[in-house]
Order: sequence, then structure tokens, then C-alpha cells
Amino acid sequence: MKIAVVFPVLIEDSSVLREPRELGSSQTQALGFAWSRPHHISKVTPDNIQGVELHEGEWGAEGSVICWSYVHGKAEFEPLIVEAIDLENNSIAFRVIEGDLMKEYKSFLIKIDVTPKGEGSVTHWTLEYEKLNEDVAHPETLMEFCAQVSKEIVCHLTITQA
Repeated sequence: MKIAVVFPVLIEDSSVLREPRELGSSQTQALGFAWSRPHHISKVTPDNIQGVELHEGEWGAEGSVICWSYVHGKAEFEPLIVEAIDLENNSIAFRVIEGDLMKEYKSFLIKIDVTPKGEGSVTHWTLEYEKLNEDVAHPETLMEFCAQVSKEIVCHLTITQA
């Protein structure tokens, strides 16, 4: 299993963070956790994700509302709407609609794109956001959190494939 550690990169107008992460699993497996089985993530990385609940719609369907309970320095809660699922291009986008992040940001979008690379894949996490004011920090620690969750998912997928 090969995992590349890359620090988050601020893109263009300083309202986008992007981080690629090499995975030892196929893109279908990696993305499957995000779009069709996000409620399983808390079993894979319980120190980070305490729970994922479906509040509206269906698992793996655009327009569904999913609520994430996680620990990012402190216990946090984020209801997200599944904004877009593109299985052909292996991508999914979640828009934060309320919760702790919305105390600091006017808007917040989390995109996950997975591309094949060799026998594995590369996951590209993208955070697009608009800060409420200039005193709000860029969400670099949240990007690091996303990278840690990805790493734990990869470990889980590698163990289950063995």
C-alpha cells in the first residue's frame, strides 16, 4: 500500500483548499464509502467520526441530507446535502447546510474526486468556502482531518482485501 502525504494547497483566490492522497484501493471502493456507505465510516475511523445519520432521502442519492458527528479538536455536527454524484467521473460533492462550520463560513462545499493510478487510486479532497470575515482561518486543519480519515479508510480497505 502506498500513501503519499501532501500538505494542503491553497488555490487561486484563497477560498479553495485541495489535497491529493494516493490510495492503495480502487477508486470504486474508495468513493463507495463516501456516497453509498458513509454510515460505515464511523466503524472504520471511530476516533474521528462518531456517527453518520441519514435525515432525508436515501443513501447514495443526490439531494439526501446526511448528518455527520465528528471530532475535529472538539465534537462537531454538520448536516450536509449530497449536492452531486458523478459515478462516471468518480466524484461526489457535499454542501454544508448548517452546523459548526457555518458559524465561520458563509458557504462550504466538500468535493471528493477519485482517479485511477496504477493498481490504486488518488483521492483529491477539495474544500471550497467563503469566510464570514477576514479573521476566520482557512480550514487547513479540517483538510488534515479529511486526509487522516482517508488514510484510515485505505487501511481498512487494504485489510479487508488481504
